[in-house]
Amino acid sequence: MASRKVVLAYSGGLDTACILKVLQQSGYDVVAYVANVGQQENFEEVAERAIATGASNVYVEDLRREFVTDFIFPAIAGNAVYENRYLLGTSLARPVIAKRQVEIAFQEKAEYVAHGATGKGNDQVRFELAYAALAPRLRVIAPWKERDFLLRFRGRSDLLAFAREHSIPVEASAEKPYSSDENLMHRSYEAGLLEDPMEAPPEDMFKLTRSPEAAPDRAEEIEIEFKDAMPVRVENVGDGTKHLDPLDAFDYLNELGGVHGIGRVDMVENRFVGIKSRGVYETPGGTILHHALRDLEGIAMDREVLRLRDSLSPRFAELIYNGFWYSPEMDFIQAAFRQSERLIDGVVRVKLYKGTAIVRGRNSPSSLYDRELSSMDVAGGYDQEDARGFIRINSLRLRAHKLILRKTGEESVPVGLS
Repeated sequence: MASRKVVLAYSGGLDTACILKVLQQSGYDVVAYVANVGQQENFEEVAERAIATGASNVYVEDLRREFVTDFIFPAIAGNAVYENRYLLGTSLARPVIAKRQVEIAFQEKAEYVAHGATGKGNDQVRFELAYAALAPRLRVIAPWKERDFLLRFRGRSDLLAFAREHSIPVEASAEKPYSSDENLMHRSYEAGLLEDPMEAPPEDMFKLTRSPEAAPDRAEEIEIEFKDAMPVRVENVGDGTKHLDPLDAFDYLNELGGVHGIGRVDMVENRFVGIKSRGVYETPGGTILHHALRDLEGIAMDREVLRLRDSLSPRFAELIYNGFWYSPEMDFIQAAFRQSERLIDGVVRVKLYKGTAIVRGRNSPSSLYDRELSSMDVAGGYDQEDARGFIRINSLRLRAHKLILRKTGEESVPVGLS
């Protein structure tokens, strides 16, 4: 009887290395899948470790460009900020990783997909909802939710002992003071010493950004050009460095943001599974783009469209965070957002300085800003006498409300008028 084939999302870390071996011991033909979404890894070594552990085949897939153009940029364009602070770096990477995993499963004629996410976190939900939406007939193996696996591996020490017993090559053996995840959008840190919400993260923890105190004393100015709310050019005003390619431009923004200490966030958030969790994030390039685009919208997006879009943005962020990238409601929201992003074109000049991205100016060929109409010195076609009727109409309901309060005896008299 042929072995059952499973495509495992494999990072090369302790958890997925042990899961690979356990699956093999359980009679599965394991295909390891490694997704490059911008993490700093030696992918050749990761692939070699997968083969040494027992994988029959290894796919190392470079998803960076798709990640930037199809996930990061649309999320920033839609003002996706979870709980008003988190720019969703980990959340955005999961659907692109899962999508390619499903494609490989079809290609390999595999019956199963597997992941190493724990049963307490958000990633299990993100992966499995994506599998369900993209390939409902594929079966999912999630060892950290299986009783036998949980009884066998009660913690990191059990995993390390298993790795030693079976000569599984893993990178690290020492307990880390925190866990981290990295991709092009950000680097995240949680658990360990960070589980105490009053414990300040150690400075040597951060890998992408300098502290604002250690950032250069001299500011740097850049220009970011957008077309339909998508970045199409990033240029350094000082030295003329220019990037037009989306991936190169985003890499450059990450580099500049890191130098200037931009994009650090330390927060306690609400996981989808109902647990509060402390997370620390570095999102340098994404933070710069977020501030620049919000400013451009001020000059180029219609007021009511902006209000309606922003009323949906928290829901958009929540869908991303909770793993519903591939859902009917996400299709609906993204279709509406693409309409709102038409003609959000222009250039924003941003000063980068000690942890801040300060907008210095903006210009748009589709600007709705009328200098004469806004001026206090020029009439510009605006008849100020019209304001009297405008105010009178808008005050009608306030007057009626006050009269009802007075009539019913519920009126409260402002201090000083009694």
